Amino acid sequence: MLSRVAPLARRAATLNVGAGPVPAPPEVETAPKFVSRDSTTAVTFRREALVVETTRYIRFERLRDIAATAIEARMAIEPVDGIDRVGLRYINEIRVPEAGSAPADWEPWVHPSLLGPANVGAELGVPAVQYQALMLFDNGPGRAIVARYGPREGYAVDPGGDLKRSTPPPGPFFMLDIDSFWTAQGETPEFEAQMLLSLCDELHAPVRDLFENLITPQLPEKVLRSAQ
Repeated sequence: MLSRVAPLARRAATLNVGAGPVPAPPEVETAPKFVSRDSTTAVTFRREALVVETTRYIRFERLRDIAATAIEARMAIEPVDGIDRVGLRYINEIRVPEAGSAPADWEPWVHPSLLGPANVGAELGVPAVQYQALMLFDNGPGRAIVARYGPREGYAVDPGGDLKRSTPPPGPFFMLDIDSFWTAQGETPEFEAQMLLSLCDELHAPVRDLFENLITPQLPEKVLRSAQ
């Protein structure tokens, strides 16, 4: 069923460290993982999660189509008890050749609110080099958006990971990591394909607008000029 989008079978090992007041030995979960032929998309069937990921994001509709296929395949294997959480996460590495490592270098490219008190440090003679901030947005009952952001060096997504990616030279970038998610409130609903996909649509709706409001108009213009 996955052969159209992820025909190559892999085995993914995940280390889960035991939590609680009494130390527990690490638990290793080995999960079936299926990868596309270009190694940019993967579907992993974990014991308590279905994970769809890609390093070549073209548009939401394509990702949604892959998720629908993965859900259909999972439901064909055996019944699932219910749904606890649905999330969409976008990890953006914003790179501009003119931008250096100082937070102030990002003033032309991202919303001023994302730069925080970085300039205060410069005024005191202790300039900020890197930071990571977190903001939580209320998106309605059971829904929230977490945005993590800040200037970084190197990569937010490991180029040596399981999935291949278009790898730019290492250097300064501004991370904008947006996680839009839903969690069950009260009763745990049944695992139902259309409900899952509808939740994905609802979670995706505010993400694009949020991203576009957190960057300046100059950034997409710069990206388009660089692509020509």
